[in-house]
Amino acid sequence: MLQGYIPVLVVLMVASVVAVAPLVLGYLIGPRHPDKEKRSPYECGFDPFEDARLRFDVRYYLVAILFIIFDLEIAFLFPWAVALEDLGLAGMAVMGVFLAILVIGFVYEWRKGALEWE
Repeated sequence: MLQGYIPVLVVLMVASVVAVAPLVLGYLIGPRHPDKEKRSPYECGFDPFEDARLRFDVRYYLVAILFIIFDLEIAFLFPWAVALEDLGLAGMAVMGVFLAILVIGFVYEWRKGALEWE
């Protein structure tokens, strides 16, 4: 009865070996010559200018949220477009309401200046 799971178990074992073997080999045979320069912080070839714990401007988060919203919109549009023929006019109306709500949110962020950088 459990013989059907043997291929799955073999794939999991092979995947585990492929994932862990390079890490172990790199640790065992990799060169280790730490010095002050290798342990120092590195930022684009320069010493860091300021502390790494600076607060980001809130507009950065607004643009990130806007990107996620419109990325999800596209993810919802693909299955809708595939099933549009079966959904009919009701599916078109529901998607129109969905898109209208997203456009309202986009216009709101645009008017608030979330998309403008100084």
